[in-house]
Amino acid sequence: MSDCISDDCFEPGTAQRIYQPNLPLAVYREVAAHLRQVEGVEVELLPQTSQRFDYSQSQVGGLVLHYRSEVNSAARQRVEQVLAYYGERFGPWQTGTS
Repeated sequence: MSDCISDDCFEPGTAQRIYQPNLPLAVYREVAAHLRQVEGVEVELLPQTSQRFDYSQSQVGGLVLHYRSEVNSAARQRVEQVLAYYGERFGPWQTGTS
């Protein structure tokens, strides 16, 4: 999981960009659906920016998590749980640009 999963990432009005280079499109959508159920969290799927198609890479460039003012400790914990679940199955999340 990313080092960014900390209190600094959950400040209201902040955004966190994460990605996993080999995560399939369907799994990105599943992660986004789970995270959208967390109160105070909005999720944006980013398009792949690579100019070259590579079947082994994801068709998604990453996720941007936007944290609103109502993010509380329970929501923080839920985000961490969701990301940890997928990180354990598909590899660690990375931060920044893909």
